[in-house]
Amino acid sequence: MLVKGISNLDKSILDSTEQRKEENQEYTELMSSNTAAKELLEFAKNRLSKFYNPKLYKAPPKRELTEDEQITLNMGATLAPTEAPGGIAGTGIGFMQISQHGKDEPEGAPETWDKGYKKKSEESNGVMAMIDLLVRDLDKEMTEAETQERNSQTAYEGLMHDSAVKRAKDAKLMSEKEATKADTEEALVKSDGELMSTRKELMATKQYDGQLHSECDWLLKYFDLRKTARAEETDNLKKAKATLLGADFSLLQQQSPSFTFLADVKRA
Repeated sequence: MLVKGISNLDKSILDSTEQRKEENQEYTELMSSNTAAKELLEFAKNRLSKFYNPKLYKAPPKRELTEDEQITLNMGATLAPTEAPGGIAGTGIGFMQISQHGKDEPEGAPETWDKGYKKKSEESNGVMAMIDLLVRDLDKEMTEAETQERNSQTAYEGLMHDSAVKRAKDAKLMSEKEATKADTEEALVKSDGELMSTRKELMATKQYDGQLHSECDWLLKYFDLRKTARAEETDNLKKAKATLLGADFSLLQQQSPSFTFLADVKRA
């Protein structure tokens, strides 16, 4: 179970890491595209301000001359014309129409030009308000994306920390169980050896018990017969001893011819 749990945990970590990478990539792409869009909108708004509200217009920074260009100017020469810019904020979108609106009032303009100018000014204010709204929407989206990215990163780091702690704990527990298993197997092998030895001793004991049982059965079976034979043998020995000591067994001659024979031999 621990091995499977660690394997599942590692797979979960890999999946979470892959998901975190995808989320971060989406966040990076969103921030990049929104930043470019904001730059484009700010550029358009600045060009509109140049014509309708010059006080808010921000002139582009002057291009710094290289050392060779500065030397050329100092010698009274003119610099080669620079290439035309590649559109607004590098997007390829031209701004010829914006530059046309930036021209000064033409000489000899009709009286209706002022009315037209006011109408265009009102329209430009609406456009600039719309640009501001779009910028605010982009800022809001970027703020939400930053918050979500920060929360996702915090959750991911917490998951990695908890997973690392759990994995270390499970790995330690698995190591302890493997050590316990090894000790148990060693004890089992030792017990098997002892059991085999005990079984051999038991078999030898049973064999010896069988032999004793056979002998005891034989003794019990012939005990009475042997007891009678032993008693007769004892009695015969006593009689023989008495005969040797000069005892008279004449009364037993009728019962035992052998004793009569012994008595006759004594009298002779």
